[in-house]
Amino acid sequence: LPWDNTKFLMQSQKDGYNHLYLCTLGKHGSRMAHNTESLEIKQLTSGKWVVLEVLGFNAKRKSVVIASNELSPIQRNIFVVDTRNGKRTLMDEGGKGWHTATLSASGQYVFDRYTTPTVPRNIAIVNTENCKRLSYFKAEDPWKGYNVPEYSCGTVKAADGQTDLYWRMVKPTNFDPNKKYPTIIYVYGGPHAHNVDASYHYGSRGWETYMASKGYLLFILDNRGSENRGKEFEQATFRQLGQEEMKDQMKGVEYLKSLPYVDADRIGVHGWSFGGFMTISLMTNYPDVFKVGVAGGPVIDWHWYEVMYGERYMDTPQTNPEGYKKTSLLYKAKDLKGRLQIITGYNDATVVPQHCLTFLKACIAAGTQPDFFVYPGEPHNMRGHQSTHLHERISQYFFDFLK
Repeated sequence: LPWDNTKFLMQSQKDGYNHLYLCTLGKHGSRMAHNTESLEIKQLTSGKWVVLEVLGFNAKRKSVVIASNELSPIQRNIFVVDTRNGKRTLMDEGGKGWHTATLSASGQYVFDRYTTPTVPRNIAIVNTENCKRLSYFKAEDPWKGYNVPEYSCGTVKAADGQTDLYWRMVKPTNFDPNKKYPTIIYVYGGPHAHNVDASYHYGSRGWETYMASKGYLLFILDNRGSENRGKEFEQATFRQLGQEEMKDQMKGVEYLKSLPYVDADRIGVHGWSFGGFMTISLMTNYPDVFKVGVAGGPVIDWHWYEVMYGERYMDTPQTNPEGYKKTSLLYKAKDLKGRLQIITGYNDATVVPQHCLTFLKACIAAGTQPDFFVYPGEPHNMRGHQSTHLHERISQYFFDFLK
């Protein structure tokens, strides 16, 4: 701590959620000491929520400024925490939305950039000592004057029957509840990322609005394994990537099928990277559910993914052979029924082209017929004009086969 060199803060998921612990060195200890008996550890924050970031300190008030999702799993709010008693004071106005803040050098002011489902972007300067706010900037609605769809958010229970999973829905423009609409599930689903939060339009991407304007309903669900929900939630997928995530995504499909305006015979799926892996996993494990899929930069077999990430979540192929076999899509090539387009950047150093090529080889052997498109010279994510071309291509595939 800036005001006391015998104390420091540690972040840990020891109790199942990422929290702050105040560590005090004994009078004979030092930061370099190996005498752990001289270290007193006291939990400073606790609850079924996570500390998302430590922004810094206010030495005068002996406090630490943090971002957390204490108020809602899909929110990010700013709190000042008194290091003496753990008392937390909210810095946000109304406690809504997604706040990305910077702390001044003295720790007295928070530069708070925030958004809510109905607020595109505001900036306020907040005094951490008395919570007084100065409104600094308010952005115009970028969709003003456009005929935009309805953006909504809700929850379904995960496949474990207990955990709330958050979803975002973008209904077709000029929505008619008496019609049945083709539906596209956009998926990522991997660790240390999320798609749904309490930011503008619940984090919806421009492509979703575009597809909604073409008469499609879009549905996005954060399954177990994604971030900011605690250790048990995230580690449900350990050693078996894709398996629990698929079960949760199918709970989303179950919900969609219960809606009278969703056409259960016209469900598509699209994702990139881990989302590409999820797209092909869903298409081949539930071939009668998904009519059309577009998988970008997909992991096909975790043997070939980078060690740092792959072995963190899957262990080694030697210690987890059954997990690697169960999650490999090479064995699923024979189960492909719907229209699947696979897209990759041919200079992808993250998900190397070997993934796509071995899957194509497996499909040839099995007699199944995916489509394949390559961006020469492009890395894992397309850039500039190539990105525009890519989104035209993704969209056109759904226009052609998920009418």
